[in-house]
Amino acid sequence: MMVKITQKENINLYQCEECGFYYKDKEWAEKCEAWCREHKSCNLEITSHAEENK
Repeated sequence: MMVKITQKENINLYQCEECGFYYKDKEWAEKCEAWCREHKSCNLEITSHAEENK
């Protein structure tokens, strides 16, 4: 499992390579990627931590 690291406004963001959501915490991006890969869908509890939802 390898999340993509991107820098936005001098902040590291970690991207789920399955659905494309960005997270400040690598742990959430890894959880998202694992869920997406296994279930072929997003998990609302996990994606609520995505930067797109803030």
